Amino acid sequence: MNIVSPGALVEVAYTLRADGPEGEELETCTEEDPFVFVMGAEEVLPAFEGALMGKRAGEPFDIFIPCEEAYGEEDEDAVIIMPKSAFMVDGKIDEEVMQVGEVVPMADDEGNEVIGIVVEVEEDVVHVDFNHPLAGLDLHFEGVVSSVSVPSPN
Repeated sequence: MNIVSPGALVEVAYTLRADGPEGEELETCTEEDPFVFVMGAEEVLPAFEGALMGKRAGEPFDIFIPCEEAYGEEDEDAVIIMPKSAFMVDGKIDEEVMQVGEVVPMADDEGNEVIGIVVEVEEDVVHVDFNHPLAGLDLHFEGVVSSVSVPSPN
């Protein structure tokens, strides 16, 4: 099997840019260290999967995914103001985590991990942005399907 199809283990090398081919480079996956996913396992954006469906190993791709089909617009309601006490570890406030730009793993009400980024620190509170890091961006992937195979059973 060397055609991208449902259930296939797909390896891709690409450069991801914001807003188009001349946009800011956001990520690069090389052929030596490709991005690997199982087609149809909801591991990647549906628009990305759809654009790769039917391609063969070695085939190049150029995919533009508008913001609405990627991670959506930034939601200002996803920036949460939290008391510094929420950052207690072993009875002490973890000052290292409360720095602008720090990634903060937390759990939602159902125990699912959610990732936030500290965007502002005030005297008693911390502003944490839980938007996806790529929210608000059109995405442009340019690359090649490195390989397509049958995933090994677990």
